Amino acid sequence: MPKIIVALIIAGFYSSQLIQTVIAAEPATDGCVVLVSVDGLANFYLDDPKADMPTLRKLAQDGARAQGMVCSFPTVTWPNHTTLVTGATPARHGVIGNNYLDRKSASSVPFIPDPLFDKDQIVKVPTIYDAAHRSGLVTAGIIWPASRNARTLDWTVPDMFGKEAWSKYGTQTWLEELRQEGLPVDEHGAWTGESGGGVKRDWLYTRMARQLFKKHPPNLLVIHLVEVDHVEHKHGPRSPEAYWSVSYADDRLRDIVEAIKLSPHRDKTTLVIASDHGFFPITKDIRPNVLLKQQGLLSKEKKQAYCLSQGGACMVYLLDEEISEKTRATLKKKLAAVEGIQAVLEQDEYTKLGQPTPAEDSRAPDFWLAAKSGYSFTNSDAGEETVVARKTRGGTHGYLPDQPDMLATLVISGYGVKPGTDLGKIQSLDVAPTMARLLGIKLPTAQGKPLERALIQD
Repeated sequence: MPKIIVALIIAGFYSSQLIQTVIAAEPATDGCVVLVSVDGLANFYLDDPKADMPTLRKLAQDGARAQGMVCSFPTVTWPNHTTLVTGATPARHGVIGNNYLDRKSASSVPFIPDPLFDKDQIVKVPTIYDAAHRSGLVTAGIIWPASRNARTLDWTVPDMFGKEAWSKYGTQTWLEELRQEGLPVDEHGAWTGESGGGVKRDWLYTRMARQLFKKHPPNLLVIHLVEVDHVEHKHGPRSPEAYWSVSYADDRLRDIVEAIKLSPHRDKTTLVIASDHGFFPITKDIRPNVLLKQQGLLSKEKKQAYCLSQGGACMVYLLDEEISEKTRATLKKKLAAVEGIQAVLEQDEYTKLGQPTPAEDSRAPDFWLAAKSGYSFTNSDAGEETVVARKTRGGTHGYLPDQPDMLATLVISGYGVKPGTDLGKIQSLDVAPTMARLLGIKLPTAQGKPLERALIQD
């Protein structure tokens, strides 16, 4: 995903409140920061009159708003949610894509949706919830990516599919409370497999947040809403269905705003709502593995090279150490000439985007591909055509981050935030340091900086 992520720090109400200082000298045990990720909510919707989002716009009006947030590359879910809570690039935090290729087995290894690894196995630097927990604050996570078995989340359910995920990795005492209160937490696994299941899921997540605010008030909550992303993948951005989905997401934000009123920390709550990327429409698929097959580098018998899709980006692995520099140069030239490919990125280019080299991380590819809007990479090597038309229009992300429609939204509002602040274009690296400042804790491993101009100083 490009560096696009909507981070909205909102203190929970429509009515304006007395401005209070927020920069705590020590951990803010009497306050709360809520980070809401609305997956796929592109920045352009905030200025689109067709997008019915009164809650989000009111929060932006009463707080601080970015004119777009540049996300991590690739602009996909797992790396960017990890950037949001660490303030670090994929090269630093370790979640380099939604998946990666194991060089020995030449097989794809998934990060999404946490089927294999615990949080501490893949996230290499401290998160904001690690720092908050170790400072004595109460932490909670509702389907936050890359948080399986996170020991520093006091109340948690992971962003995982299947009926057994929550019963194995969720906070069992909390889940039992939710069952007793009539919330259908045991249906969640089935809903993850349903088309349109995100509607029920997002509804459930906000009700779980409400129960936390009332019964177990956290000082930090990170929560992930999913349906906008699902709808845009299927129908594309700016489609009638997409406009419905952003209105639905706004209703869920309203639910969270109302739920915050149940917390004893309500007068010192700052809500942070962030997306992880924007969206491009797609009408054609690029199959770079067809080109590898034609070049004699990929066959049923042997993978000398392989391309692994990240939507609008693609990892290119050279698996045979005997591949010559001439072959590499030829391959790069042919890939660059493929319709729909915007860039072929070598080490000197992709390291500037925050990706590691293979020498730094064996999971990293040898180079990256970036597509143009309208095109998406696939792993298929079927047929002889490298570029094929899709049967239906859709949407995706993963592209180079600093492009208008890949920018995420960021609004900061609530306790300790200056109303009416225009932050301009910002980096997603700055979200975690800003939350740390609001919580009165330190996150020294973050590469970003607090958004000071949005904050009321002592």
